[in-house]
Amino acid sequence: MKEFKKDSFLTPFCMILEVILEMVIPLLMASIIDDGVMKGDMGHILMVGGFMLVAALLGLLAGIMGGVFGARASAGLARNLRSAMFGNIQKFSFSNIDKYSTAGLITRLTTDVTNVQNAYQMILRMCMRAPMSIIVAMTMAFIISPRLALIYLGAVIFLGIFIFFLISRVMKYFQEVFERYDDLNASVQENVSGIRVVKAYVREDFEKDKFRKASENIYRMFVKAERMIVLNMPVMQFTVYAVILLISWFGARMIVYGDLTTGQMMSLLAYCMNILMSLMMLSMIFVMVSMSSASAKRITEVIEEESALKNPAIPVMDVTDGSVQFDHVWFSYNEDIEKSVLKDICLDIHSGETIGVIGGTGSSKSSLVNLISRLYDVTRGSVRVGNVDVRDYDMEVLRNQVAVVLQKNELFSGTILDNLRWGNEEASEEECRRAAEIACADEFIERMPDKYETHIEQGGTNVSGGQKQRLCIARALLKKPKILILDDSTSAVDTATDKKIREGLSRELPHMTRFIIAQRISSVENADRIIVMEDGRVKGFDTHENLLRNNELYRDVYESQNKGTGDFDEKK
Repeated sequence: MKEFKKDSFLTPFCMILEVILEMVIPLLMASIIDDGVMKGDMGHILMVGGFMLVAALLGLLAGIMGGVFGARASAGLARNLRSAMFGNIQKFSFSNIDKYSTAGLITRLTTDVTNVQNAYQMILRMCMRAPMSIIVAMTMAFIISPRLALIYLGAVIFLGIFIFFLISRVMKYFQEVFERYDDLNASVQENVSGIRVVKAYVREDFEKDKFRKASENIYRMFVKAERMIVLNMPVMQFTVYAVILLISWFGARMIVYGDLTTGQMMSLLAYCMNILMSLMMLSMIFVMVSMSSASAKRITEVIEEESALKNPAIPVMDVTDGSVQFDHVWFSYNEDIEKSVLKDICLDIHSGETIGVIGGTGSSKSSLVNLISRLYDVTRGSVRVGNVDVRDYDMEVLRNQVAVVLQKNELFSGTILDNLRWGNEEASEEECRRAAEIACADEFIERMPDKYETHIEQGGTNVSGGQKQRLCIARALLKKPKILILDDSTSAVDTATDKKIREGLSRELPHMTRFIIAQRISSVENADRIIVMEDGRVKGFDTHENLLRNNELYRDVYESQNKGTGDFDEKK
């Protein structure tokens, strides 16, 4: 809010000024009635009426400016909250990201921020206006008639107790509502991102039913809250009319006995409405603040979340080569050594080697290579790149030298050139074309009407899975890394193209260390050495020929795949 201190100060100032000017008007009205109408003094009526008009206009201007300043301050707060959250999310490590669902983060960036924005504007304007109105009106009422003002005081105490009881009951419902919003957004996100699968399997009715249930949960929670809030209006109206009746009854008796004038009576009734309407406004503010407090906690969680990975105090800023060593590495996603997915890994990989990584589903192949670019930190042991512990590097420097191409990679809306330049913003068109040639992506790009200027839809929905993988490989090559990790990233291309990509990498980039994760032995048999993984352990690390002779697991799968009948996931 620091950026909007001026607006945040001017808003309540304008609201207080508006209240003071509004409270003056009933006193001027009393003067018109008592000293003008009752005495037949037209000059007094015109003069005081002029003051009333000026006060009303100034009050209107103050209210308008309060609205302008309040809107500017609250909208600015919302902008800064979103920026702070989004900026911190960009710093998250994979383990931080695992804590939050995508739908939950979207809800926090949208619905939760909007709730806080509305509450902040309400606090700056109404939360200042309503208490001020009550204080000034009560003061004026006690000045006019202390006895009648006690009726107001009793009404204020009664309504205050009622509002406290109401808010304490409603608060818990609003805290639960936003968790339901996460479920609703998750349903929408999953459906939209997988709409082709939904239609292919004719699951529209199932998805609609799932969405209806998520929406119904929110509906029920809001109804429970509204059933409580709805009591607010009748209780307020009952109190208002009861006070008006009591003021009218006792005020009329006092007028008869000469203890009160007619003008003063009119002023007291006007102050009555001001006090009770301000109380009603306060009750709405409390409801809004109750909703926003739950949202504020969720926003704060994201802003204050600290990345599990941090740069060292004096980071190493240069990766000398692509050598990689795993020194008794254990790794667990929840830091519980008993539930490690990698167990006592020891490997020594030379710079420029092509390393195959092969194993069944769940053998922790991806977990192994994720440690190289420090997407996660080891639980025990160490991983070294260029003979330096990865935890000693500046993370940006390390990740610029370790390019990872995932099996399920993302393309972003924009041209093919825009997507390729994610690897290197300064890359020339010729460099992009060369990277595409090595990745065998030029074959289909040249067939497109606009070639490298062809627009890619969000998520790459207008290119095939194999085309997307080849574009992602080309994008990684533009980083000119010392280490390239292909995590099953040619699974969607045919065997011939897969072979051409591997040959191109070996021919064009002989000094780059390459990790090729695959299910097919044919994809890695020409590698310098092959890592065989099973249940988070290295079951073999040697050349293809030596593994065939000495590793029973590798040999059985090789023979099964050559017969076209098996792979690492088939139990022997």
